[in-house]
Amino acid sequence: MPQPTDPQAAVHATFDWPQIVYLALLSRAMDELEERELVPKGLVKYQFSAKGHELEQLLLAQLLDRPMDAAAVTYRCRPFVLAAGLTPAEALAADMARAGSMSGGRDVGVVFNLPRRNGPLVLPTAGDIGSQFSPGVGWAQAIRYRAEELGQTAVADSMVVAFGGDGNVASNGFWSSLTMATTLELPVLFVIEDNGYAISVKHHLQTPGGNIAANLASFHNLAIWDGSGSRPEETAALVRDAVAHVRAGKGPGLLRLQVRRLSGHSSVDDQAYKTPEERAADRAQDPIPALRAYLVPRFMEPATWDALATQAEADLQAALEEALQQPEPDPATVTHHALYRPGQPAQVGGLLPEGIQLPPGSPEPRPQGPRLNMADAIRRTLDAELALNPRCLVFGEDVGKKGGVHTVTLGLQAKYGPGRVFDTGLSEEGIIGRAVGMALAGLTPVPEIQFRKYADPATDQLHNLGSLRWRTHNRFAAPVVVRIPGGYRKIGDPWHSVTDEVAFVHAVGWKVAVPSNAEDAVGLLRASLRGQDPVLFFEHRAMYDAPWARRPYPGDDFVLPFGQAKLVAQGADATLVTWGAMVERCLQAAAAFPGQVTVIDLRTLAPWDKETVLASVQETGKCLIVHEDIGLGGFGGEIAATIAEEAFEFLDAPVVRVAAPRVLVPFSQKLMEGVVPTVARIQAKLRDLLAY
Repeated sequence: MPQPTDPQAAVHATFDWPQIVYLALLSRAMDELEERELVPKGLVKYQFSAKGHELEQLLLAQLLDRPMDAAAVTYRCRPFVLAAGLTPAEALAADMARAGSMSGGRDVGVVFNLPRRNGPLVLPTAGDIGSQFSPGVGWAQAIRYRAEELGQTAVADSMVVAFGGDGNVASNGFWSSLTMATTLELPVLFVIEDNGYAISVKHHLQTPGGNIAANLASFHNLAIWDGSGSRPEETAALVRDAVAHVRAGKGPGLLRLQVRRLSGHSSVDDQAYKTPEERAADRAQDPIPALRAYLVPRFMEPATWDALATQAEADLQAALEEALQQPEPDPATVTHHALYRPGQPAQVGGLLPEGIQLPPGSPEPRPQGPRLNMADAIRRTLDAELALNPRCLVFGEDVGKKGGVHTVTLGLQAKYGPGRVFDTGLSEEGIIGRAVGMALAGLTPVPEIQFRKYADPATDQLHNLGSLRWRTHNRFAAPVVVRIPGGYRKIGDPWHSVTDEVAFVHAVGWKVAVPSNAEDAVGLLRASLRGQDPVLFFEHRAMYDAPWARRPYPGDDFVLPFGQAKLVAQGADATLVTWGAMVERCLQAAAAFPGQVTVIDLRTLAPWDKETVLASVQETGKCLIVHEDIGLGGFGGEIAATIAEEAFEFLDAPVVRVAAPRVLVPFSQKLMEGVVPTVARIQAKLRDLLAY
């Protein structure tokens, strides 16, 4: 036996090796059961094997025992999630899409999520390659925030492990997260499980030379470890050293481990792209025989190993019986948890799981002082909510010392400090991804995307964020308020004038606000910041300082519920439905027809107030819909279809629209008149409709 002073003995003593053996054998048996029986029987439709990846994942899981330790995982991480507390029955039920799985049958079985049990919390992952990294980094930044801004010193040495494969290192998410972790020196350990293939594409096409550790050797503020993930002694030492470094507050690290993928990418991949020699080399690096050779008989009796194998097999068979007894999910429940339901908070994410409730506010405005422009009104609201909620933080490009390119956050950093109002790097993927991790960690993040067009690089994160509560069956939620300016101003252009709000209305799980004036902006923003759902808060550039949009500040208690439209003009002969900057133009157009046109400002698009629209159409018999976005596929089509379906018998004329043609907003002001609806165009359409 090694002496206690032997460094390797100290490494060995760090781990519970019988537990590692049991879970490695259990995970391997589960993969083989699915491949051998459950996939051919059709009980598992889509299987992803972790064979070859067991050892390093189980070693890492045992070291993550602090209060806010968490992991961002991939679909190849089932051994790790089993070590974190996922039961074998839950794992099998997930691959069989049964009701008792962690997603309730809504997501692929190996797209994991797991609130903290007897190990690290497993952050909800997604199927997009590389999208797991930036939420993990956001959780790490939340650890620092809670320790430094909230005084929760007990979490100060917690950390995040972010897993990825060799294909992941080519993704936007990896590079944005690497930049965030190193520039802020966050407690993150990137673990790259390099098995040489991203499905069939070899790793030298993902990073030059096929070794991300070698390529990042000179990356500032990043410690690097590189070695085997299949040789127990070496792997255990690498894992222990890497975790100890990050845990000690020495900054982030990257641990590249060479492992073998012993099965195909998934159950539909036969690995025909590998030669027989490559497959033989893979089998020679199987970590389970290496684990036995390391432990038996030096540290473990053969009978002990055999008993653990017998126990794993028995537990797997019992888990299979339990999973098979679970029912299929009920189709009637498929829409549950798309949005927050009062009284049904998620287990993790936002303020409610920790028993924190913000005041509900009042829908009655109490005007104070002179009229404010919309930019000032939004700033004042952010100021009030930052003061009320110490977990609220505002960030984005240029929002700090500069106060935002639209001046909306001017002075907030000076008042609340750079820990709560701060600038980010130029990566929208990183801005939104980190917001997800922060919200999951119990904060209220308010990220800004400078212009609507610039949200496009964050599409994966935005869609994954919106569907997160639904995908995890209400186990996790990420109430993030994303502020996005857009639309035309005095001039337009294809990059800063995009609206395209319909994309977010169509996205699962999002609420969408489109205020037209300062008062509504205050009420809707406060409702967003005190709510439980992700919100896309659209701030129209033309309304920031438009005289028409100015209103007195309605008070620090004013909350405007979503889904309540406003009648801004009353008329008997036609209904005009609009939102955002078009409200002012529609009022100007309707003024030519006194007493004839009801103008409805929807104020929110998801949800939208169809009851008010339908009631007005039933009275007037005619409807015009006006929006700045492109007409083809625009939200006006949804309104028109609803009217046709639910108020057809009341119509005295076709439902008509004024919207943009299928082009972008041009730079030329003259050309812009042919794109953005003008008062003249709206007026002409109203005249035709009234005369119909």
